Amino acid sequence: MFLYFLVFAALPLSQNGFIVSVTSSILVSILADGETCHLPALYRCIFQCAVERYHSSNDKIRKLFHAKFRVGIEEMLSRVWESQPRVIKFPRRHQRGSSTNGLRRQKRDWVIPPINVPENSRGPFPHMLVRIRSDQDKDVGIRYSITGAGADQPPSGIYNIDPISGNMFVTQPLDREERASFHLRAHAVDMNGNQVENPIDLYIYVIDMNDNRPEFQNQVYNGSVAEGSKPGSSVMQVTATDSDDSTTANGMVRYRILSQSPHSPIPNMFTINSETGDIVTVAAGLDREKVSQYTIIIQATDMEGNLNFGLSNTATALISITDINDNPPELEGKTFSVEVPENKVNLVVTNLSVVDRDQPHSPNWNAVYRIVSGDPTGHFTVHTNPITNEGMLTVVKPVDFEMNRAFMLTVVVSNQAHLASGIQLSRQSTAGVTISVQDENEPPVFPVNPKMIRFEEGVPAGTTLTVFAAQDPDHFVHQIVRYSKLSDPANWLKINRTNGQITTMALLDRESMYVQDNIYEATFLAFDNGSPQASGTGTLQIYLIDVNDNAPVLIPREAQVCERYTSSPFMCLFLLLTALHFPILHHFPLTHTPGDYAQLRLRIPYLDSGVYEIPVIVSDSGNPPLSNRSVIRVKVCPCDDTGDCSATGAVAAAGLGTGAIIAILICIIVLLSMVLLFVVWMKRREKERQAKPLLIDPEDDVRDNILKYDEEGGGEEDQDYDLSQLQQPESLDHIINKPAGVRRVDERPVITESQYPARPSLPHPGDIGDFINDGLRAADNDPTAPPYDSLLVFDYEGSGSTAGSVSSLNSTSSGDQDYDYLNDWGPRFKKLADLYGGGDDD
Repeated sequence: MFLYFLVFAALPLSQNGFIVSVTSSILVSILADGETCHLPALYRCIFQCAVERYHSSNDKIRKLFHAKFRVGIEEMLSRVWESQPRVIKFPRRHQRGSSTNGLRRQKRDWVIPPINVPENSRGPFPHMLVRIRSDQDKDVGIRYSITGAGADQPPSGIYNIDPISGNMFVTQPLDREERASFHLRAHAVDMNGNQVENPIDLYIYVIDMNDNRPEFQNQVYNGSVAEGSKPGSSVMQVTATDSDDSTTANGMVRYRILSQSPHSPIPNMFTINSETGDIVTVAAGLDREKVSQYTIIIQATDMEGNLNFGLSNTATALISITDINDNPPELEGKTFSVEVPENKVNLVVTNLSVVDRDQPHSPNWNAVYRIVSGDPTGHFTVHTNPITNEGMLTVVKPVDFEMNRAFMLTVVVSNQAHLASGIQLSRQSTAGVTISVQDENEPPVFPVNPKMIRFEEGVPAGTTLTVFAAQDPDHFVHQIVRYSKLSDPANWLKINRTNGQITTMALLDRESMYVQDNIYEATFLAFDNGSPQASGTGTLQIYLIDVNDNAPVLIPREAQVCERYTSSPFMCLFLLLTALHFPILHHFPLTHTPGDYAQLRLRIPYLDSGVYEIPVIVSDSGNPPLSNRSVIRVKVCPCDDTGDCSATGAVAAAGLGTGAIIAILICIIVLLSMVLLFVVWMKRREKERQAKPLLIDPEDDVRDNILKYDEEGGGEEDQDYDLSQLQQPESLDHIINKPAGVRRVDERPVITESQYPARPSLPHPGDIGDFINDGLRAADNDPTAPPYDSLLVFDYEGSGSTAGSVSSLNSTSSGDQDYDYLNDWGPRFKKLADLYGGGDDD
């Protein structure tokens, strides 16, 4: 009872008697369980035991505490603890040894209890926690210190101690979710730093406060449950976590459903396990066709779900109702009537509409159609349209109006998936479909197509081969069938337009290029007079039986053999027909060999070179037999050691005798001699021409010649010419204006040649002057020189020459130039001297 009154005295006086009664019940429970504490640690023992008893007490006591004080018991008890800081002493040192009192009994040391500090304390800071004290502080000066994480190690600075008084402080609020405990060591040394007491361990625990809300792992949860599920069916699980201490009410989370949308069929279709968060169904009646999804708001609250003091959070759960096949398909109509034309395939006759309320495009919704009766031959089928789920009744085998005018079909439809158990409905729906067949004009049909007949080749024109007639399938309508030829490659046949009789127009030849493997094919057309007109084709195949109408032919027609006899045959004849007969030749006997071959050999040991024509008659064994006379050209020639004809022998074998060869050689020699004589005569004439003096150098003679320049060089710049030889001295510019052209003369002068006086001394005209003088001298001495007054041809048409223009010689030129010396140049220059020299005109 002493402890009870002590704790009661420590409580704030402002509280009413209710706290006394509650606290009394807790302390009585403590004392009843025999909890004992040493006196120095009384407050700590009461605090720790009270906390434990608070958490283990029933809900009624805890609710009373929360209702009255609106604070947690931890905070209340921590306030009690904070108001009474305790003193922690170093354990006494008990030594065993000799003393005046003898041996002493060693007493049990104090067990230092942990220090509890509530998180998120509001201060003020620094706040004193405990006092560290040594019993030797009365004898010597003591200095206190603490070490460890939170003091001198990271996170450092949270705890410190007054080195003189030993008061230990916390400097800032603590967060249990960041660090839940600290382990420090307290030290006591003298003024010289010598250890006075052994270090003691201090354990500091951060008391959890409800400062964290529960957090859902997801804000939106997706779950599903099949429609028609029984109550208690599991749907999904939601999870929320609380960062507070899970061993206390601060971290104990409880769940509940706040709302459900929609409320159909009842507002509470689901429930949740408050501790595990499992959502299950409560009632039956889930129907996807009515409600396909539910939205549930879930709340998570700590403090074991106490709505007054716990912290809460919410999340959304989306519950999808999955489909089951609880709705069989239903055809919208029970009877259908349609029409279909005959001889049509892949034609959709009609679409069968169906209604199914299950989830679209799922096996529970997909329809499967079947024809159960009315179509034994399989003319129709029903395909499912994957988009609309309709049944497409389709013709897959042509229907014939003449065979069936109508069909009565029975069609059933069911789902791809089986109907769910317990559904009291028929699993399939049935409908009747009446199909009327429409008559169409069908083309005539040849009963046998293609038709094969056999005939010998060579039958004469006009022969009837067969009747190739067609039938009209339209039995209920009388129609006329007509025929025409569609394809006849060799144009051998014709067909009767009315009855289809086939006759020949020419001889049938098995060896024709249009016959393949002894078969000749022709195609014919049959058409009726219906509306619209219809036509069909038929193929006639004529197998031509071979007759002996071709004589045998020898291959090859030419051969070559050595003039000396050899044992091997020199040729082998290939015959186009078998069973042939050969006559015996004089020099070249024929030897029969198996098959279509015969060997031609040389009978005598030697035969002159040349070409021999050997007639051979070959006949076959047909009925009647046919024969053919052929001529074989055999070339006989001398051979070398290898058995090949030599070059001379090849010529002789071509049909030329020795005399002919000699004649040919003489002709060749004569032709070569004539060519040699012509060359010698040409060279002699060339020498005579070169020895005869000419007016000018033959290389410079350009009279009546056409000069051909076929080189396209780079111009004068790339020619190594000395142009200075063509330039005139400046002193002769008034005399020589242009180099004289080649004079054209065609007649000898009739006047007597005379000696010309020496010309006055003038400036030397240079190389051009020498050229003119040489020309004059050659002309004077040439007995064949032309007349003096012949036309002079000047063919220079250049420009930019340094020589003066010829126009300077006209009569209107000014200056004091004297041309009298022209009279001294002889009768050839008389006309020029008369014009410019001032003489009389003749």
